[in-house]
Amino acid sequence: MTRYILFIITIIMAVIPAQSQELNAKLSINTKKIPAANASLFSDMERSINQILVNHKWTNATFNNNERIDCTVAISINEKNDNNFSAEMQVTSRRPVYNSSYITTLLNFRDTKFEFSYTQGESLDVNNVILNNNLVAVISFYAYVIIGLDFDSFSLNGGAPYFAKAMEIANMAQSLNTKGWEPFSGKNDNRYDLAVALTDESSKSFHSFWYNYHRTGLDEMSANPSRGRIHMIEAMSDLRKLYEARPSSPLLAIIGESKLDEITRVCSQATTEEKQSVKKTLNQLFPAKGYLINNLK
Repeated sequence: MTRYILFIITIIMAVIPAQSQELNAKLSINTKKIPAANASLFSDMERSINQILVNHKWTNATFNNNERIDCTVAISINEKNDNNFSAEMQVTSRRPVYNSSYITTLLNFRDTKFEFSYTQGESLDVNNVILNNNLVAVISFYAYVIIGLDFDSFSLNGGAPYFAKAMEIANMAQSLNTKGWEPFSGKNDNRYDLAVALTDESSKSFHSFWYNYHRTGLDEMSANPSRGRIHMIEAMSDLRKLYEARPSSPLLAIIGESKLDEITRVCSQATTEEKQSVKKTLNQLFPAKGYLINNLK
């Protein structure tokens, strides 16, 4: 009887689609600045962080293996003092464009104020009630930002619940008294300011831009390149609204790092009038990115 039950369970599991966590993450830790780095320590650290990124269930949504969000977390250790570390982190995420082989970048964010403590063999656990570990806080924060931006690109304001979770972490992290969480610092790589920008009403035009740019623009291009491009250009009006509401918004920095090169490449096929309109908008919003914008001749 026991063997029969096990056989039935095996059959049931075979016909149920495999479900998995949300992130398909690739993690790397660079220790070149640390003389005689303890390879075993950093190997354990990498394994512990991977456990959070890959094995923790961040949402109630169902993801099949091929639907997991591709992302990369690259940590560069700058200093080590006993069990305390100072580092930088580059976080990127991507998603496929509908019915094409093209992959578009959603996030390319550099965090230069990443401080944390870690003891070899330490178990890192995500606790939604108590936050007492900055390493867990930062990794969890970016996991929710990555998921939110992905959901936002498929449905209007679809990422709102995950941006709200990122904001919760940013508020809870105030008790940790570490760099990168200072409220309203005015710096583009500040986590608290990013969380506020993603959740504040004054940034609602960003979410409209993000959805229209990806879902009605990029995703439409395989079926009708001209129509998709026009929708992308029309979405620029929301970028102007964001700039008018918050000219120093870190969301503009995210767009500048992740989308600007793509925008200029797509719009290179536009009409002269469309190019002039896009170029005027981009020069106003990203004055330091002229080397990219000028490709729109």
